Amino acid sequence: MRLNRYLLGSSLVAALGGLLFGFDTAVVSGTTEALKDVFQLRESWLNLPGSFWLGFTVASALLGTIVGSIAVGRPTDVLGRRTVLIVIATLYVVSSLGSAFPWNWTSFLLFRFVGGLAIGGASVVSPMYIAEIAPAAYRGRLVAITQFNVVLGILLAFFSNYLIAQMHLGANEWRWMFGVVAIPSAVFFLLLFLTPNSPRWLMARGRSEEARQVFRRLGAADVEGELREIQASLDMTHHSLREPFFRRQYRRPILLAMAIAAFNQLSGINALMYYAPAIFAMAGADKGSALLQAVAVGGTNLLFTMTAMLVIDHFGRRKLMIVGSLGYIISLSSTAWAFYNYGDAFVAAAAALRSGGAVPAGVAAAAAVGSKTVLISLLLFVAAHAFGQGAVIWVFISEIFPNRVRARGQALGSFTHWFMAAAISWTFPMIAAISGAYAYTFYAVMMTLQLLWVLFFMPETKGVSLEQIQRQLGIE
Repeated sequence: MRLNRYLLGSSLVAALGGLLFGFDTAVVSGTTEALKDVFQLRESWLNLPGSFWLGFTVASALLGTIVGSIAVGRPTDVLGRRTVLIVIATLYVVSSLGSAFPWNWTSFLLFRFVGGLAIGGASVVSPMYIAEIAPAAYRGRLVAITQFNVVLGILLAFFSNYLIAQMHLGANEWRWMFGVVAIPSAVFFLLLFLTPNSPRWLMARGRSEEARQVFRRLGAADVEGELREIQASLDMTHHSLREPFFRRQYRRPILLAMAIAAFNQLSGINALMYYAPAIFAMAGADKGSALLQAVAVGGTNLLFTMTAMLVIDHFGRRKLMIVGSLGYIISLSSTAWAFYNYGDAFVAAAAALRSGGAVPAGVAAAAAVGSKTVLISLLLFVAAHAFGQGAVIWVFISEIFPNRVRARGQALGSFTHWFMAAAISWTFPMIAAISGAYAYTFYAVMMTLQLLWVLFFMPETKGVSLEQIQRQLGIE
């Protein structure tokens, strides 16, 4: 199959689910201070601190992603990948407008939860759809468009938050930050009607003639060969789309998917994406500088994701993961060191500024050095994530499961990812309130374990057809 316009266009449209995934994930980072005031999250309730309730409010969307990612598998098999993406686009629109105009804290949590359903679903269906329409030679780069759009969405969210903050909209500023997500959501909804159904899903539903037509439009060089290989992998005389998923035969891809998804979040990446301005404020930056530094995080993420996209099908998945793991370990250790050594200066400088007094010269100098160290370290951290885990995770998970259980396998990997994201994002404010050093030390240790996992357990899937990967993993 060659890379023609219809194939590229369909991949780009499906990948818009990733853009909204990133946008909706990161947009909350600019609203955390407003949410504390609007919903009185600074106060203790049920003898729990405000940091607990802030973490819960931010994690409400992530709770939705957990449900969305695990629940989307069966509808995706029954209704089709494209139909489910249309539903996801609708949920994005509802969530963005509802989050901008909630009538109380409970309604805000509900609409953020709906947005989480969309994010969780998109994280499963967008890369899976692209993997199923893409040829092996281009699959890594085309599926990586989803991750590119995720980080583009994150950058757009950080930049949008910064621009809205410069407009001085006062009490309504946070509403605009959430509401603007409705615009790309509506565009995504409309463009989906121009894309085809997945030919592999059509084959699984016994609609071989439609699959044949789709392959022709996608530019397949050997349509009949593609159809025969898919039919053989489905092996519907011995297997059924209703067969049990958690069985010995699928143990290896299940463990691989869960491991890469868990490690992705144990790096602490979503703690940074959800709390970037707050983290930089902890390290001594004022509000304007913190929002601008968050834009720098998004820009670094985008740049290194683009770089990874260019080389993922040349160097392979494992090499990118090794480089990224080493970058993680160095950058997270450096961040932890900065908080250990300059944490007292950060706290003293912030206290002096809150009281309206002058910051002692020695404290100011120490805080400035520490702040720069944290900024540089976290930019390196984001670069390592974008070049390694960020570029690889959704490509790898979409490749390692056979056609007949791919939707459920993708859903399991996404569920693991979002469960860990919720845990990390919920607990980060409480841990950071004690010491940012503790959080980043833990993340550095986890990334050391990831490096060992990559070296000893992760297989290479570069340039291998989905059906051949199935055979290499010992799945009949």
